[in-house]
Amino acid sequence: MVDEEKRTNEALDASKKYNTVVEEANDYIEHFDILETITNVGNDEVFTPRKTCDMILDSLPEEVWHNPLYKWLNPATKNGIFEREIALRLDKGLENVIADKEERRKHILQNMIFSIGQTKFTSNVARRTLYYCSQANRKCDGLKAPDGHYVNGYSIGNGSWFDDEEGNIKTPCTDHDFQDSSGHKMPASCKGDERKKYKCQYCGIDGASNYNDANQREKYAYEFIHVDKGLSLSIHLAKRFFGGNRNMKFDIIIGNPPYQLSTGGGQAQAKPIYHKFIEQAISLNPKYLCMITPSRWFAGGIGLDDFRAKTLKDRHFRKIVDYVQSEVCFPGVVIAGGVNYFLWERDYEGDCEYTYIDQGKKDTAIRKLNEFDIFIRSNKAVKIIHKIQKQDKSQLSSIMSSLSPFGLNSNFRGHEEKKPGDYRVLSSDGWNYTSKSEVKIGNEYINKYKVAISYATSGSGATADKDGQRKVIAKLFVLKPGEVCTFTYFLAGKFDTEEEANNCLKYLSTKFVRYLLFQALSGIHVSKEKFAFVPLIDFKQSVSDEELYEKYKLDKDEISLIENSIKEMN
Repeated sequence: MVDEEKRTNEALDASKKYNTVVEEANDYIEHFDILETITNVGNDEVFTPRKTCDMILDSLPEEVWHNPLYKWLNPATKNGIFEREIALRLDKGLENVIADKEERRKHILQNMIFSIGQTKFTSNVARRTLYYCSQANRKCDGLKAPDGHYVNGYSIGNGSWFDDEEGNIKTPCTDHDFQDSSGHKMPASCKGDERKKYKCQYCGIDGASNYNDANQREKYAYEFIHVDKGLSLSIHLAKRFFGGNRNMKFDIIIGNPPYQLSTGGGQAQAKPIYHKFIEQAISLNPKYLCMITPSRWFAGGIGLDDFRAKTLKDRHFRKIVDYVQSEVCFPGVVIAGGVNYFLWERDYEGDCEYTYIDQGKKDTAIRKLNEFDIFIRSNKAVKIIHKIQKQDKSQLSSIMSSLSPFGLNSNFRGHEEKKPGDYRVLSSDGWNYTSKSEVKIGNEYINKYKVAISYATSGSGATADKDGQRKVIAKLFVLKPGEVCTFTYFLAGKFDTEEEANNCLKYLSTKFVRYLLFQALSGIHVSKEKFAFVPLIDFKQSVSDEELYEKYKLDKDEISLIENSIKEMN
């Protein structure tokens, strides 16, 4: 018979977050939590710290903690932190609704909290966190060690609350769906590079991807996004959790979805997928949706342009909390462009309460998200841009070239010895020469003066030094007639005189311009579109920051903001 006094491993008896003896020895660490000591593992399994989880849960309205009928779903659980913290809050919030402690906790875990593991591994970790055992129906076998502790673990409710090992935390069960451009599925006999022409219709990886390696235990075919959205997804989830009862719906969807998948190859790139989780969740029409994701989608980019346009028009976003420094939410993890969490509310329609946090400084404003084509993160910057556009709606981007203005790849270096008729070429390694035959495009720039702007920012547009200042633009050069550049740079202007080009370079070097450029950045790359908020001026004369501040009637606080956030540039 199980000793009731010893059976105190209930996940909801969490006044000490079920501290082990080891944890108790570390009580000097504030709110020590074993989940925060687990190293991030696998493809994109960045575990959510408890403090970040709490911030996200705090964004939900108080009423969610007092409604015993709500059903919660985490569509890509990792360490079970969301489930655990939700359960703790519900246990407190439902005390007046379900008075009996055992009945209340059983109701919460059986009828309210549901999850799909991101992988097989994280499914087990999440069950261990919430049910205190990776097997939801495991009973105590009574076997004790000499010190009186039970040798083998057992689940909450002594394994009697669930009929199977998974409980309400399901191990992912879907596969990738590989098809070619004609819709033909990849045959089992397909081998080697031939598999590359087949793409997964849901996440976009190709059939030769490491994610499709038969020797790899995990597939990373995330279940929530490998089912068609809307009705098909609703039917799928009903089968998974409710015995096929399609009348059962999820009221609250919450979590930290995986952010990206590598597309592989020599020039491996990361394919964003977090937006797919948001789209899938919205298609289920829950009452509340709350997730944390990278903030890169604010500026669009690979696979994100349509999502950005649609999302910024969506009037159901009640709150967005945006951190420029991702390390605040994920200590030790640098995510270019920062991260944000949001509250989407089905029954709300209006402007968004947007909070911008940079270097610990918080600024909140009620805003229309799609006021500009590019989302401006800083509320104070919005006011500055309003002042500028009131006087001047012209854009510096109108005289910018596209990327790779001369068709030379970033790894192109040319040759050291100049030959008759050669152009001088600027690459990331400095100056060399190239024959005219190598330059396929950009003839309109070749015999003009122009300014070369580095494509990559200084480290990252979001990276500040210890004083909170950013360089934003890494390098600027004036290119003379007969000088070209590789993909590492793109161009501003095509001028008849060197003086105009020098004036343009000086303008680009001002803190004023680089501050406005930074407002459009969400990663480490610069392009012509990012200069949409920078006004186009006459380059017959040079201008200084002070003259620009006066021209656009910036006040002392606005000037101080620019001066203190942007580095001097040589």
